[in-house]
Amino acid sequence: MKNRVLWFLCLLLLALNVWPAIPAKSIYNPSPEEGDLVLPMPNGAELVLRPIRVPGKGFWGDRERVVQLGDATGGAFEGVQQSMVAGSFEEPGNQRWVIWLAKYELTKGQFVAVMGAEALAAASGNPVDMKYAELTGRNLKQAQAMPLSWIDYQAVEDFLRAYNHWLFDPEHPERRTELPTIDGVPGFIRLAAEDEWEYAARGGMAALKDGTFSDRLPFSPRQLNEYAWHLGNAKNKPRPIGLRKANQLGLHDLYGNVHEMTAGLFRPEIWQGKPGGVPVRGASVSSPVGDVRSSYRTEFDTYAWNAETKEMGLRRTFNIGARLALGSNVVVSSSTRNRLENEYAEYRKTLRRETPVGRTLDNLVSQASSQLDTVDSVLKRLLDRYPDAQDQVASIQSYVDTARGQLVQAQRDNARSLLQDASRNGTNLSVLISKRVTLDRAMETASRLLSKSTRYQAQVDAVQKTLDENSSAANEQYKAYLDKVLLIGEYQQEFREHAFKVMREKKLSSRESRVLELAEQHVQHYSENRAEDKPGWLAQFNNIFKAFTE
Repeated sequence: MKNRVLWFLCLLLLALNVWPAIPAKSIYNPSPEEGDLVLPMPNGAELVLRPIRVPGKGFWGDRERVVQLGDATGGAFEGVQQSMVAGSFEEPGNQRWVIWLAKYELTKGQFVAVMGAEALAAASGNPVDMKYAELTGRNLKQAQAMPLSWIDYQAVEDFLRAYNHWLFDPEHPERRTELPTIDGVPGFIRLAAEDEWEYAARGGMAALKDGTFSDRLPFSPRQLNEYAWHLGNAKNKPRPIGLRKANQLGLHDLYGNVHEMTAGLFRPEIWQGKPGGVPVRGASVSSPVGDVRSSYRTEFDTYAWNAETKEMGLRRTFNIGARLALGSNVVVSSSTRNRLENEYAEYRKTLRRETPVGRTLDNLVSQASSQLDTVDSVLKRLLDRYPDAQDQVASIQSYVDTARGQLVQAQRDNARSLLQDASRNGTNLSVLISKRVTLDRAMETASRLLSKSTRYQAQVDAVQKTLDENSSAANEQYKAYLDKVLLIGEYQQEFREHAFKVMREKKLSSRESRVLELAEQHVQHYSENRAEDKPGWLAQFNNIFKAFTE
């Protein structure tokens, strides 16, 4: 009787669509889970994606979204930097944003489903792929599950274009019914962005919450073989997707198997430096254990130069593939644009000043302060793991707190010192501008005299020399003033405000007070807009100090 009741309840839950929907197991989803988003592909293939939620609410962001990427102990291209991670889609009703990332690496089966076996044979540099069309049975299934490699970047772009075209065929609206939307506009298929990829590889919100986000890997190094194919256990041979464990977000093979192409151009640092080839993320079957980490990134030279034949060819290799993602345009409608523009005004005045875009970490003191912010969570984890080490951890925490206080004071002192120098440069500039008025009058007088007699040529030359010296000195002072204003603008608001407060408490001349007012305006402008107005600010100096009297 009890079993019958349970069976009836199961049927009822299924009928009401309350039972968690777990997709069927397939070649393209060997480890189905609740929450999988399954999109159709031609010829019965599938693309499976996982939702990767980001912290905070709203489009423009949240302080919780500022995460640290990179690894100070990693390679030259993995420098520690901060980024505000963002999702492409808003969850209905809660203002939370989501990244949709493919659960597995792009496979040969998916490529062939969209492009055809002949296209694979033409695009691949692997002789084995020439016989793909002849495969049947078990051999075909194994080939379908292999990560796509030996193809160039252009082939991936061609695949994306063809798949999106198939998805959005107006005669088959049913193909896009499961696609997430923004203001009713469905997303499209693209490669993952670098920050999306690393955020997911580090474990996302769960890792941020438990303090493991900055770890090299989101699991113990002893478990590496359970999560990744690398040189030590794969010996340069890619394996079918999904054979290793998924990370806590349900993503497989992020840390090994094949390197994964991401969107955009490779730069020495994620957001800056010389643009190059295509960025690839994650280790591969040819990576030593030391290279298996969440921050690993390198360049895929899409066009490779052959020094012997003097030819440039498209680059293809056995250990580079791709992982797909869902994207959406930032502006999908005029109403969206209006809403974003209205929200930006408030964002610019508040949160933007505290984001990586709004302030730099180039200042070593600021960088050290930022690094200390991650220490507290690390110490907490140590204490949870080793409760007997409470005294030692408390001692370390005391040193950290002292260092944090010293760094705060150092930032205050640095900002104040910069403002003193900027004020001095601005005051010197104002004096030179005031003198310029007198020199211009002297030149007018000397020029009139010269028009009457050439014996005044020496006087004109002398005045001109003084004018040139004045102009050169003014340019030098203005440049120094600008440099310091921009540096002050990089500091957090509390340090800027403290610097101006200290300066206003000093006994200043009327000229110095006026320069300080200008400096405060210019620092504020730069802090909000991340750009200086060189001609506009200089015009302000000229207008104020041409006829200035103490």
